[in-house]
Amino acid sequence: MQDRQITVIQAAAILVSSIIGVGVLALPLFAVKAAESGAPLVTFLGMLLAFVGLLLITALGMRFPDKSVIEYSQDIIGKGLAWVGSVLIIVFFAVLTSLTAREFGEVVVTSVLRSTPVEVTVIVMLLLAAISTRNEITTIAYIHTFYFPLLLVPVLLIVALSLKNAEVINLLPVWGNEPKGMLKGTLTIAALFQGTFVLTAVIPSMNKPQKAMKASVGGMLIAGGLYVIIVAAAVSVFGSEEIKQLLWPTLELAKATSLPANILERLDAAFLAVWVTAVFTTLLSSYFLTIYSISKLFRLKDHKLFSYFILPIVFTMAMLPQNIVEMYEIIVNVGQIGLCITIVYPGLLLFISILRKKRGNSVEKKKVDQNR
Repeated sequence: MQDRQITVIQAAAILVSSIIGVGVLALPLFAVKAAESGAPLVTFLGMLLAFVGLLLITALGMRFPDKSVIEYSQDIIGKGLAWVGSVLIIVFFAVLTSLTAREFGEVVVTSVLRSTPVEVTVIVMLLLAAISTRNEITTIAYIHTFYFPLLLVPVLLIVALSLKNAEVINLLPVWGNEPKGMLKGTLTIAALFQGTFVLTAVIPSMNKPQKAMKASVGGMLIAGGLYVIIVAAAVSVFGSEEIKQLLWPTLELAKATSLPANILERLDAAFLAVWVTAVFTTLLSSYFLTIYSISKLFRLKDHKLFSYFILPIVFTMAMLPQNIVEMYEIIVNVGQIGLCITIVYPGLLLFISILRKKRGNSVEKKKVDQNR
């Protein structure tokens, strides 16, 4: 049995810091392209769709509190089909990790280190993630919990200060001018929440896995609420037409915001420092989930073996897109395809487990058995 030390608060912190990451910069652009002034509504709908997926994996985790999705899927649908599903999960999160690292590299070399090759920034961030994932999951939980307030407070401060330049008319009509694009936009935004899948690795180490739903609801409300607020602030300040001309609207929002009495005339430097931390925590979760899933697939006790092994593979995939435009096209397409893995697959597993009355041993029952 795994060492159960992760609390409900730590699990919620892991969810929030896994969701808030590299995608926050382009988030308003994705939403505006889908529904113009209806961008906040599309973001909210995307959050709800992602929440459905999170509820499904949480319900599964509570049914099988001592196993990860790689393990209990074999109990539910058999080893053959489960092996295919597990490989798809591993490949998807490896690709997601590579795209996160590449997007980070593009932002850094475009905004800050203009003379630095993108390969250098990508490999540095991936190395940092690889070294950090050699720790146990409880240590990783401490890392997420430590950075959690450092992500939340500055972003909320920037959004609050930017509202002095807001025009409410930019948010009307609430449902937007292009309702037909809302479905695709909802899928795109929902894809930005796929870091929540890390909960499948967290629940087996929670000291009270029966309270995992509380962590899920809390984490999604905080991260999803923050995403909706960021989009609403960006659209109200710039307007939907101007946002279409910006590559990273959230960064422009930070540039247009200043502290009272001009203590800091622009907050983009401070925001980028926070954003780098957010990228690291997101990358940490997806990288850890990838190597953790590989170790569970091959029934190994330790995941550390794969932390450096998959590094060259992830780096090679990160360098495949030729430019920023192609990179974002791949991110959108991969994200939407990934919804089948993070929402549809867990939904099928939960349905079949209920149908076949499959359930793991509860933590309380195991404790009673051990005390006998």
